[in-house]
Amino acid sequence: MNWENVETERLLLKGIDESDTDFVFMHFKDEYVCRYLYDAEPFTSIDEAKQLISVFGNKENEEINRWIIMDKATKTRMGTCGYMFWDKFNNSIEIGYDLQEEFCGKGIMIEALRAVIDKAFTEKGINRIQAITYIENEKSCKLLERLGFLREGIIREKHYFRGNYYDHYCCSLLKNEWNSGIA
Repeated sequence: MNWENVETERLLLKGIDESDTDFVFMHFKDEYVCRYLYDAEPFTSIDEAKQLISVFGNKENEEINRWIIMDKATKTRMGTCGYMFWDKFNNSIEIGYDLQEEFCGKGIMIEALRAVIDKAFTEKGINRIQAITYIENEKSCKLLERLGFLREGIIREKHYFRGNYYDHYCCSLLKNEWNSGIA
């Protein structure tokens, strides 16, 4: 099963590949993009970008996927979103996303996530999508809630980063909530 490219009214979500190396490096070295990513340091070398692409761009591994979020008209790369930790037995998956500061507040991420959430539920047989969000990342929590996700609770000391442990919310959305229009 392949996670094909996705188009929305304004966006093209393109599978990450080697042509995105410079963007991925620039994106994940940006302090704004990485400020709530407490599971990895900002990139310091192009090799880190190549490694990320080799993992998320591996078309043979259907359990993970990352799209580059692009403006359909200009082909400007703005961020990424994707899935990981696909539990095929329980039909659940985790979603992740990030956006460059200049594109925040323009409805880009909600448009992108609506499309990939719908694809997961309608084409991939997913029943549950979860997101793990740092508790102080209120913008991300509000975005998830606008999409119908519920804050299930706090995962205490989820990530150890720079000498500290950080709590995160676990948020989830179920297929029947999405299909019923609750979301």
